[in-house]
Amino acid sequence: MVGLIGKKVGMTQVFDESGVLVPVTVIQVEPNWIVARRTIEKNGYEAVVLGSGQIKESRLTKPYRGQFPESVKPTRHLVEIRDFELEGEVGAKIGVEALEGLRFVDVRGTTKGKGYQGVVKRWGFHGGRDTHGSKFHRTHGSTGQNTHPGHTFRGVKMAGRMGGQRYTVQNLRIVKIDPEKQLLLVKGAVPGAINGMVVVTSAKKREL
Repeated sequence: MVGLIGKKVGMTQVFDESGVLVPVTVIQVEPNWIVARRTIEKNGYEAVVLGSGQIKESRLTKPYRGQFPESVKPTRHLVEIRDFELEGEVGAKIGVEALEGLRFVDVRGTTKGKGYQGVVKRWGFHGGRDTHGSKFHRTHGSTGQNTHPGHTFRGVKMAGRMGGQRYTVQNLRIVKIDPEKQLLLVKGAVPGAINGMVVVTSAKKREL
């Protein structure tokens, strides 16, 4: 598996080779550094810890600073990727060129937080009629029984906190890779707000 830490810049649209307009998400890949390697002998599995992003020295705590070897400058983001295929020693720099040769990727990010929302926005409930005297517009209706068992079952769709969760979009096609500007263009939408951190990995379910 190949993976990188990136930043969602926004969305735009480009024309492909056949002249079709394609909506794409632009991902900025800042320099990724190999911070550590997990081995089977020491950790029981193989993985690579990647770091990316700038952080002020004044914001570093001693435990966080202690994760970085002397050859690596502390970074804002740390991500562990298992079964990393690229070779490189601790302290090596990785760019968007690592994704060349791939056609599809999976992108993981944190969705936008929506706060506390009702069932119409959160779950897509249709609600009741808007006519006069209805008294049932955007409420959720009954959530259980007043007889046996007399309680609301777990998992009933109700109002609550929406968004702010980790989400992965799979099988996004790579439209363009710009090594000079360290940009990655993928077809479709990517979770998260603009300037949010995302993790781009090679697609697990699709290769061609």
